[in-house]
Amino acid sequence: MYVRTEELRGRLDDPELTILDVRSADEFSGEAGYPCCARQGHIPGARHLDLAELVGRNAAPHSPEELRELVGLPAGAEIVCYCHSGSRSGFAAAILREAGYDAKNYTGSWHEWSHEADLPVGD
Repeated sequence: MYVRTEELRGRLDDPELTILDVRSADEFSGEAGYPCCARQGHIPGARHLDLAELVGRNAAPHSPEELRELVGLPAGAEIVCYCHSGSRSGFAAAILREAGYDAKNYTGSWHEWSHEADLPVGD
């Protein structure tokens, strides 16, 4: 259910893996972020889908069918979610698992990634 930095680093070019950034659009673009992060931006190849989009009215998750349509991947697809510190992404991974995805949480998330100077930052 969890992914560590080294595993994710080794799979950046894996076409079977979708990396999903569930932070805000401004965090994803690098226009905003937490001052504790060494750099701003996103993991290369990551797709953006704000956690707020993964929940329906009254913060209740969408149905599995609605989620699969929103995410645009077939059930069973492998997804690694990340955010700033692993909290939002943990919630997102749980929601996506309920929709039939093989979803994991990158617990170190952007905070950890941003502090590793040898790790790339997406455009």
